[in-house]
Amino acid sequence: MLEITPTLQLDEAELHFDFIRSAGPGGQNVNKVATAVQLRFNVRESPSLAPEVKERLNKLAGNRMTEDGILIIEAKRTRSQEKNRLDAIQRLVKLIQQAAEPPKPRKKTRPGAGAAAARMADKRKRGDAKRLRQYNPEEWE
Repeated sequence: MLEITPTLQLDEAELHFDFIRSAGPGGQNVNKVATAVQLRFNVRESPSLAPEVKERLNKLAGNRMTEDGILIIEAKRTRSQEKNRLDAIQRLVKLIQQAAEPPKPRKKTRPGAGAAAARMADKRKRGDAKRLRQYNPEEWE
């Protein structure tokens, strides 16, 4: 069991790992050893996550989430398969921790009296400038 938060735990059986060949440096080893890790986690079918956490996780994941609700995390930072596996798990835990935090409620604010007065003064000044541009034929005779 992976402990995400004190109240949220994730069964490791829900995680699926695929090991693929990694691009980048590594010499001759790069073409032989599959060190990069693709972690797949089915968010939609997970019994461990609450619906609101799933919804926030879906938004946070962005392009990493497939249409089927599967979260894919690729880890290829190191040359070691085990280190990449741990890196992928840590990134998943961090993402779920962010999704588990409920968003702060928005406090409604109003503009201050000074800001409202300044806005009205600006509107009055702009209106006066436009009034000066108007053509009134009676004034010209």
